[in-house]
Amino acid sequence: MIECLHYPAAGTAEILLIMLPGAGINAPGFAANGMVSAVQECGAVEVIVVQPDIGLYLDDGVTEVLHREVIEPALARGAKRIWLLGISLGGMGALLYASAHQHNIEGVFLLAPFLSTRGTTAELAKAGGLANWRAEKSAATAPEQRLLTWLQTDRETPEIYLGYALQDRFAQAHRLLAACLPPERVVSLPGGHDWPSWSALWRQLLAAKSFPGHAGRCAAW
Repeated sequence: MIECLHYPAAGTAEILLIMLPGAGINAPGFAANGMVSAVQECGAVEVIVVQPDIGLYLDDGVTEVLHREVIEPALARGAKRIWLLGISLGGMGALLYASAHQHNIEGVFLLAPFLSTRGTTAELAKAGGLANWRAEKSAATAPEQRLLTWLQTDRETPEIYLGYALQDRFAQAHRLLAACLPPERVVSLPGGHDWPSWSALWRQLLAAKSFPGHAGRCAAW
């Protein structure tokens, strides 16, 4: 089982957004830092914040549990447009799920995602970027190999949006991922690996991505 916090849309929800925290991040922090209200002010969005055990990320148990306990029931209720938002290690969880069930997911928001260990990040940099990296020559873990190989594929969906702070301790990996994404889907700003940076990045990403019931920028700020 995984713990979930549910924030229904004010009206009929057109989008379900599932938020995934990282290590040391409590699920209520999303609402406490304005991230739930910000997206709901942009349209008819239902939000579910989940709190998986951290170990589920590291061995990719998060994919099965998230599918069985959250996404499959949502699909059974009639959800048609599902998005994921992952912060830090939750970003890895979001990508692992999307890589295994991409047809269930319309898009993924990544805030300061943990993408790989330092050794794997060094491999990516040495190879000249994600496009040139080869899993068969890597010492990366199995979950890292799966999500990085999937990121190399040529696909139109799900859409991936990335936000990261320039002084974040994982910024090198973020820049490597940013090089593979359309520039209009990447935002960055000065800051670190903390809530003030993530909240500001979230607002920038919402300004770049319109949700139902709202054309253009969100008006909450």
